Amino acid sequence: MEIVVTGRNSEISDRFREHVADKLQRIEKYDARQRISRVEVEVTHAKNPRQHDTAARVEMTLRSAGPAIRVEASSPDQHSALDAAMDKLEVRLRKIGDRQQRHRDKHLPHTLEEAAADLLRPSAEAETGAEIHHVASMEVQGDGPLVVREKDHDAKAITLDQALYEMELVGHDFYLFVEKDSMKPAVVYRRKGYDYGVLRLTVQE
Repeated sequence: MEIVVTGRNSEISDRFREHVADKLQRIEKYDARQRISRVEVEVTHAKNPRQHDTAARVEMTLRSAGPAIRVEASSPDQHSALDAAMDKLEVRLRKIGDRQQRHRDKHLPHTLEEAAADLLRPSAEAETGAEIHHVASMEVQGDGPLVVREKDHDAKAITLDQALYEMELVGHDFYLFVEKDSMKPAVVYRRKGYDYGVLRLTVQE
C-alpha cells in the first residue's frame, strides 16, 4: 500500500510522514484482500489566524480497484486532525464491512416505494394566481424556492447492492442511481441503524 503525504501552505516533516504510516496500520484489518493500493493524505494549514479551531485540515483518500473512499477532519493542529480523520475512516470502513457481511447473510434492504407518493404530491401551499416565473429549469409560482442548484451527471446503470456500497464509500445518507435490473431512476437512502430504503420512479406515459 503506497502512502503519499502532501502539504498545502506548509512543509511536511519526515517524522509526521512516519506518524501517518504508523496510524494507517490500523486500517489493515479492514483490508484483508489487500484491495487498497494507495492512500493520499493532504494536510492544509489555514493562513487566517482567526481560524484557530480549524487551523489544520487533514483529507484522506483511499484508492483501490473500486470507488475511492474519502474522509476529512479539522482541528487546531495536524496531529489531532489526523486522529479525527482516522476515527472517521475506521467508522466508514467498519460500516462497509458490516454491510458486506449482511449481504453475505442474504439480508436485503426494505423497499418503500409508497414513500414516492409524497414526492409527487402537489404542495397545498401553492399561491393561487401568483405570478409565474422560471428558476433554473422549473416553472415557479409565487416566491418559489430560495436556493436552486442544477447539476447533470453521467451515469451507468448499476445494481442496488453496488449503489449501497458506493453510498457507504462516500459517507452520504442517500445515493441517486439508475437501477440495472429495472432501468428505473432510483434513490437508496439510510434510515435508522443499518436499515435502508429504496425509492424508484416509474414514468407514466
